Amino acid sequence: MPPVPLKLVLRPGEKLIVNGAVIGIGDHPVSLFFYNKVNFLRGREILKEENCDTIEKRLYFVIQLIYIFPEDAATNMEHFGSILEEARAQHPDKAALFDEVQSLVREGNNYRALKLCRKLFDIKESAEGAPPPKPPVEVVRRRRKIPAPVVED
Repeated sequence: MPPVPLKLVLRPGEKLIVNGAVIGIGDHPVSLFFYNKVNFLRGREILKEENCDTIEKRLYFVIQLIYIFPEDAATNMEHFGSILEEARAQHPDKAALFDEVQSLVREGNNYRALKLCRKLFDIKESAEGAPPPKPPVEVVRRRRKIPAPVVED
């Protein structure tokens, strides 16, 4: 059985990073199919450096750099180690989670490490009173009722 391609459906105006290249989507939804291994992040998964105001976000950001730019992984792995130790010192109660993140990064499973790390600051922000994330937009098609033709005698 041949491998099934990865399908991403992107909204109009959404951005995507694929193997380090930033791709912008036009005015219409787009479906992309990847038939080989790619490193990608959708716009909503991308964290900008200026938004790294907590240790959890700094940890996410450095994993993001390792994932998107594998050519700089050695340098970023050093930063990852120091940020991870700082995060462990600030949150000793989350040791098991940090162990799992570290294990995933060492195995090269950076996308899963990002997802796990994202939970850290999403939970923290919602506990601090930030508004909950918006649900995805659901498009519903409705059929118009066509009035019956009027027959005159």
